[in-house]
Amino acid sequence: MRFQIIDLAAREQDEIKTLGTYGFIKGASVFIVGAVAKGDWAMEDYGYCMEKNILAATHLGLGTCWLGGTFNRSASASKIGKRDDEVVPAITPVGYPGERRAIMDRAVRFIAKSHSRKAWEELFFHGDIRNPLDRGLARAYALPLECVRIGPSASNRQPWRVVKERDENFFHFYLRRTPGYGKIFPDVRLQDIDMGIAMCHFEVAAREMDLKGSWQKIPGPPPQRGLEYIVSWIEAANPKTNSALL
Repeated sequence: MRFQIIDLAAREQDEIKTLGTYGFIKGASVFIVGAVAKGDWAMEDYGYCMEKNILAATHLGLGTCWLGGTFNRSASASKIGKRDDEVVPAITPVGYPGERRAIMDRAVRFIAKSHSRKAWEELFFHGDIRNPLDRGLARAYALPLECVRIGPSASNRQPWRVVKERDENFFHFYLRRTPGYGKIFPDVRLQDIDMGIAMCHFEVAAREMDLKGSWQKIPGPPPQRGLEYIVSWIEAANPKTNSALL
């Protein structure tokens, strides 16, 4: 995986337009563009790493915006010399946000309900998706889970679901996939990118709180109806046996 900062500030306006954000982003001349080799976990890895870039930019007081379906892929690919075995899943502009939101920005945010997030009880569960997780039972992990809840996702669908084991600090991440969503672009699955974003938010918050653990793909994960198992966070103090580290 690799990322590159594309600075078009000194280029002609026509060349800036070739990067193509279809009117969704205006006035930006600097973009973070990345490419990842095609394969298993490519989208999750990309989402995880690009979100770290975005969090770093945000820490510096810069504005960003995930662009997964509203940018010119071929133009972005040519800017970084994409290889045949790579794909450019998403990009982000980087800059200082305007003081006022444009009409289109307000409209898109309204349609996607970007100002709102699903309730805690809809996303996090205890033992089984039929049992919402009480914040008190989450203990120190309540903050990492809250950071997952407020994270960005394609069309603000928040497809992640997290199930905590009853007696252990094992958190199983599942995907509630929206049928037919994100299949417009070959080799790019936007909701898999969303899962990488969720993993990033959870881990960054856990590390900040000195909660030690690792991502593992466990054998025989607890099946949850309507959900697709992705990965588990296993607390370091209670490592699971026969697990393969990602």
